[in-house]
Amino acid sequence: MRVLLLVLALLVSVAAPASAGERLPKWDVKPTGVTAQFRGLSAVSARVAWVSGTQGTVLRTTDGGTSWKSVGPPGAEALELRDIEAFDADHAVTLSIGPGTDSRVYRTDDGGAHWRRTFQNTDAAAFYDCLAFFDPWRGLAMSDPVDGKFRVQATFDGGRSWRPVPDSGFPPALPGEAGFAASGQCITTSGPFDAWLATGGGATARVLHSGDGGRHWTASDTPLPSSPSAGVFAVAFRSPGQGIAIGGDYANPTAPGPAVALTRDRGRTWTTPGQYPAGYRSGLAWRGGSVIAVGTGGSDYSPDGGRHWTAFDSGSFDSVDCAGTSCWAGGAKGRVARLSR
Repeated sequence: MRVLLLVLALLVSVAAPASAGERLPKWDVKPTGVTAQFRGLSAVSARVAWVSGTQGTVLRTTDGGTSWKSVGPPGAEALELRDIEAFDADHAVTLSIGPGTDSRVYRTDDGGAHWRRTFQNTDAAAFYDCLAFFDPWRGLAMSDPVDGKFRVQATFDGGRSWRPVPDSGFPPALPGEAGFAASGQCITTSGPFDAWLATGGGATARVLHSGDGGRHWTASDTPLPSSPSAGVFAVAFRSPGQGIAIGGDYANPTAPGPAVALTRDRGRTWTTPGQYPAGYRSGLAWRGGSVIAVGTGGSDYSPDGGRHWTAFDSGSFDSVDCAGTSCWAGGAKGRVARLSR
């Protein structure tokens, strides 16, 4: 009986297939002509999007993905540009990951024709994973813990310069705890002051929250699994109160989870919905009141803020981002797509 109950629970918990007549989103793949893996993605509109990835690659489209221009920083071919935040068709900031000096930030003000390196890590113990902006001027870049505290750099001039946030405002990191540079979504913001960091690798998968623009942080446990390869890979907030955390175990991507958690109190408490995507997911984005989630095992859609999910695509993506109702996804082998409905 116990085995039967476990099987039944699993069947009702994972994302359901589409029901007859249900209108689901659909990805329209836009050939890029490159083979880079795109984990960095920034949707500006239905026509403008930026992606960044391996071999220092940055691509930009201004015609809805019909054509792409390679606009990566010169001399960055050995770097992995795991995150990019674009403000429009001309202005963008991209982050490269890695130990020591491999962690860098570049900014362009002319659509990628020219880049300026505005930050280069000098601490061999630091490893920067992702960045996010409150507005075109204020932003945060997150590193794995150094000396038992997460490290964050802040900018107040659109990424043209950076300064460290004092680590006295952070709670102690758990042994083995870190961020995952899987989709550029291990840090997110909502409104002028609220920010969240997603973690894994420790005894529990946690989300850290700041309500004062990144100066002070508190940590909350989530019900997501945590191990050196598991935790919260992405976090996204529709408003400062309502958010979703998603992840799983990238080393065991078909593990049933649960790999989704919901909050309605700024991330102080997290709960598992009754239904969730089956397996590891690395990226998610709000599209109004609905949610799109992606991973190496496929894409899922929630029409009701993460309470119920339906699988709608089996292709592999690493990251997803929406500007209003215009959503884009990026992944391995140069794969980029735009949501067609």
